[in-house]
Amino acid sequence: MKTLRKLIYTETLVSIGLVTLGFLTLFMFFDLVDELQNLGRNQGIDGSVYQIRHALLYVTLLLPNRLYELLPISVLIGTIFVMARLAQSSEYTILRTSGLDPWRALRLLMILGAAFVSLAFVIGDYVAPTADKASQLLKARFGGRITVGQTGAWLREKREALSIVVNVQSLSPNNDMQGIEIYEFDELGRVRSITQAANGQFESSGAWLLKSVKRSVFKEPSQPKADSQLAMPRQKAAGEPDRPSVVDRSNMEGWRWSTQISSEMVAAALLRPDRMRTVDLFTYIRHLNNNGQNAQRYEIEFWKKVFYPLSCLVMVILALPFAYLHMRSGGISAYVFAGVMIGISFFMMNNIAVYVGNLQQWQPWVAAAAPGLIYTAVSLAAFGWLVLRR
Repeated sequence: MKTLRKLIYTETLVSIGLVTLGFLTLFMFFDLVDELQNLGRNQGIDGSVYQIRHALLYVTLLLPNRLYELLPISVLIGTIFVMARLAQSSEYTILRTSGLDPWRALRLLMILGAAFVSLAFVIGDYVAPTADKASQLLKARFGGRITVGQTGAWLREKREALSIVVNVQSLSPNNDMQGIEIYEFDELGRVRSITQAANGQFESSGAWLLKSVKRSVFKEPSQPKADSQLAMPRQKAAGEPDRPSVVDRSNMEGWRWSTQISSEMVAAALLRPDRMRTVDLFTYIRHLNNNGQNAQRYEIEFWKKVFYPLSCLVMVILALPFAYLHMRSGGISAYVFAGVMIGISFFMMNNIAVYVGNLQQWQPWVAAAAPGLIYTAVSLAAFGWLVLRR
């Protein structure tokens, strides 16, 4: 078994490595071609011009996320190629006569798949988010800022009787906030204060240090004097207009605002949720739920981050039946092409399920796990039909 394990693992790892290298090279070429149009156009905050070295660095920082997305497909294609080649050369028949029964072969491939599950989790949860944030900051250095849409990011925070709504237009290359607006409402929905700041910084204590601040505080008007005869406040007469609120306006160079909205939460609202760490997604979901906001989209992305690495395990199970097919010489290319189509269909279904689940208000874990469960059922059905029955 040690010899069989070494043979299968070596062949499979080499094949998966070559397929992954080919995919990454292809996508890096496409990304680089897409970045060539920006050469010499954008000027950085330090006066430097966007050059080919910046473009190469940017597309290199995109590779970890590309690897995370392509790893299940690469595992499927590489494993199918090895299984089909062993079947074509009758080597797998020899392995079967040497004691490699279907369940033992399945166990060997599942161990290999579990290793790729761990690799996908590490890349998707640690390497890819860090590299993607660095790439966004690099683009912001020459593009000016990181933002989403025309209005930026909107966040909400509840604080005792106050409901606070925060708008951040963008993030600078130095991870500073730009275009900040803070609205405070009381329990009746009336505006209590409006704070506007040109920019702000995150402090380690959790507070925000705002600069160039304009603050307007709305105060209740003074109560009318009581009627001396009835010793009660005078009632407003019919048609009498409401008394205007008193507005206390102030301009400050700097103002420290205490809040529970962290830099990760602002980044989560401005960046794509699928590029975040699982822990940061979970923290942001709790923040949304605690403040009465809809977290459906982020919950689906959270469960997708949980289940997506398991796709590598599904792919190796799906590739095992190819070892039990009887094929003629030259027929291996058709099975590799079938593996490519299966991998593309899985990638498309995995992305479509997120949007459909969000629109149809499915349970988040159902929307995220549905593609993997469907392909697991298909792979086990193929394994049972081709291997156990035939």
